Amino acid sequence: MADILYTYKNQVYANITNMCDCNCQFCVRSLKDSVGEADSLWLHGDPTLEEIKKAMDEFDFTGYEELVYCGYGEPTCALENLIASAAYAREKYNVKVRVNTNGLANLYHKRNVVPELAKVVDSVSISLNAPTPEKYQEVTRPQFENAFSAMLEFAELSKEAFEHTQLSIVDVLPQEEIEQCQKIADDRGIYLKIRKFSE
Repeated sequence: MADILYTYKNQVYANITNMCDCNCQFCVRSLKDSVGEADSLWLHGDPTLEEIKKAMDEFDFTGYEELVYCGYGEPTCALENLIASAAYAREKYNVKVRVNTNGLANLYHKRNVVPELAKVVDSVSISLNAPTPEKYQEVTRPQFENAFSAMLEFAELSKEAFEHTQLSIVDVLPQEEIEQCQKIADDRGIYLKIRKFSE
């Protein structure tokens, strides 16, 4: 069975779905079957809420202050289980909750889900990936045509709703595009994290 909870670089992650509404060119799941201490992150169908809770109950949270929703899928595609399990983790294990997301949840669910997430999530990290709509479509390959603007709108809503919101890019971008991404973040008063590409 695939890992629902796994650790990587001294952090604990929740892998609750393999569904994703993007097909990013650089996605780590196209390169290998697992990350960190996980045996495999390929789920045989989404775990139920009870299975996610059981994985949490079997995990030793000692020394971990944050639970990060990030696996081989987009966690907001499993929104109900994300919200319910995050509430469970915060109450029972007293951890902060972060969601690493593509920022397309409002498009996917056809409504603004930020207020629902904000009840149980402390911070979000949103994949910016590229500085223009054209580059974004090319690199991220989302299911939606207006994904870039929707992702930025999600980021702006998130900035007002969560303790911390950041945009992220991978360091494989050309320097000029990195600078353009920095300006996008700066113009919105949002922190930009430049992540190292994981091979």
